[in-house]
Amino acid sequence: MDVRSHVSMVFHLDKCIGCHTCSVACKNIWTDRQGAEYMWWNNVETKPGTGYPGKWEDQKKFKGGWKKDGDGLKLNSQNKSDYFFKLFYNPNQPTLEDYYEPWTYQYKDLFDAPAGDDQPTAIPVSQITGEYIDIKKGPNWDDDLSGSPEYAANDVNLDSLTPQERSQLLEIERLAMFYLPRICNHCANPSCVAACPSGAIYKRGEDGIVLVNQQTCRGWRACVTACPYKKVYYNWKTGKSEKCILCYPRLETGQAPACFHSCVGRIRYFGVLLYDADRVKEAMSVSEHHLVESQRRIFLDPFDPEVIAKAKANGITQEIIDAAQKSPVYKYVVKWKMALPLHVEYRTMPMLFYVPPLLPVLGKSTNDVYANSLDGTEFPAMLDNARIPLKYLASLFSAGNEETIREIMKKMLAVRAVKRSEQLHEELNEPTKRMVKETGLTPEEIQEIYHLTALSTFNERFVIPETRREQAIEEMVDPEFCKGNCGLGFNEMPPKIS
Repeated sequence: MDVRSHVSMVFHLDKCIGCHTCSVACKNIWTDRQGAEYMWWNNVETKPGTGYPGKWEDQKKFKGGWKKDGDGLKLNSQNKSDYFFKLFYNPNQPTLEDYYEPWTYQYKDLFDAPAGDDQPTAIPVSQITGEYIDIKKGPNWDDDLSGSPEYAANDVNLDSLTPQERSQLLEIERLAMFYLPRICNHCANPSCVAACPSGAIYKRGEDGIVLVNQQTCRGWRACVTACPYKKVYYNWKTGKSEKCILCYPRLETGQAPACFHSCVGRIRYFGVLLYDADRVKEAMSVSEHHLVESQRRIFLDPFDPEVIAKAKANGITQEIIDAAQKSPVYKYVVKWKMALPLHVEYRTMPMLFYVPPLLPVLGKSTNDVYANSLDGTEFPAMLDNARIPLKYLASLFSAGNEETIREIMKKMLAVRAVKRSEQLHEELNEPTKRMVKETGLTPEEIQEIYHLTALSTFNERFVIPETRREQAIEEMVDPEFCKGNCGLGFNEMPPKIS
């Protein structure tokens, strides 16, 4: 057993309001510079929708992640025979058209325009060429199902739905959508790291954050293709790859990442998971329908004395173990089994998990009459008539395993039914009692789930361990050397002027 610690995240999609505050916070801190205009390390997509970059989930086109190869895994993006040639041209690499050409406006036209009868207009211009641009696409162009026939209807995850289910999903009376915030998953089995020919991408040993060494990167962009989530970007100005760094300078000082800290809906949770690194390859090599449970099984109990002893033997401090014991991520992912990774079938073992959205039930009955009452209704009818089909959610979060989604929805419905009865000062009716019994949740767990979902404080949502960064790096380099060298770019002395 090789016990490692890994920072991990949970996003509760039932609470996301699609305000994009997280995206703006990240953009202002990390990618508000030349060459990074089109980069959105944090973006919020509307589902159903094609996302950003367009149709990034279509791995037949982009060939990201891993695929099963006998008892092992191999990269989708390259192999030994074509590895060298794809360094110079990769047909599966996303182009600027898959993202969008970033633009700004000629604001001076508003101030310098001569007096006249017409209101002056700021003309959009490309931030790359400086020339006039006809805007046709943006980072959240499908927000709230904007341009639905072109975007929502082309969502790759709709392929598993029948024509009838697809049409019902997009009917105006049954219009359904939810928001999907995305950042780098900081995977435990990252395909971007494996694909990098220069070894510039690496995982930090103390917390698992995936970073790009800007000094080593040569701009081959194999990482861009290999990442199935398309969360590695190419900076056209510096000729280097860049990606989300999980605000590690903030984490090292005990602060939550900027997108987490600014989240209006309080949907984000941050904590530590202990896992067995020896079993990662084995866990990601099982059949698709078993991937979710296989990933859960390699997460270790932070209260187990044997796990604690082996963790300390691996250099994991008591502070990190304490954080793992208080981790909200451990509760959602392992204890309650309510949070799932995004597209686990890519086999990168993502360490960002989502609690699926529990949208209002709207069942279509005979004569086109819609029913929305839950009184006396139990699980089968409610789940089968949900606005978002279980097949769609299963395609996103459980590699098509609908039963995994169904179990989570049951727990969320049971918590909702119990709390509604409490607020109405009613005794639990028989259908609600049967619902709770079927989930296996205890009354204490229901209250705990409700509290962490709706009433948790800042410190309950973000359990950030003391990293002792100076101790983690002193085996490789003098800690004094790293002072002032956080962030992107180069920190070199300017040349002397003679």
